[in-house]
Amino acid sequence: MKILVIHGANLNFLGVREPEIYGNESIHDINLKIKKFCKEKEIEVEIYQSNYEGDIINKIQQHYKISDYLIINPGAYTHYSIGIRDAILSTKIECVEVHLSNIYAREKFRKESVISDISIGVISGFGSNGYLMAIDYIWRKK
Repeated sequence: MKILVIHGANLNFLGVREPEIYGNESIHDINLKIKKFCKEKEIEVEIYQSNYEGDIINKIQQHYKISDYLIINPGAYTHYSIGIRDAILSTKIECVEVHLSNIYAREKFRKESVISDISIGVISGFGSNGYLMAIDYIWRKK
């Protein structure tokens, strides 16, 4: 089994950016947790981060017929990226949407996602553990 994990816009600044909302872990810390958890479950994982919508679209398309699942935290692209949505739809990679903060307890615009209705699930508000929850769900689903 192969999972592609994508971190979207501004997630490279985790640990610096609003730690009261996003926590103190860096993206490096989170990626190490993901890799360790996947190794324990014997899951192959590739992790990618970009602040550029087109790069995220390209990465999803590159994984057509390569990855079985996509775990994505699109960051700000959650709310408006039809391009990322269309890439997920066109590749037919099953997707779990993850957010570190509880987007439903925040500003009104953060409650809208253009990806959630095409995802097999949405995990929001559990910090970096949300990624592990998504991986565990996928692993149990196999």
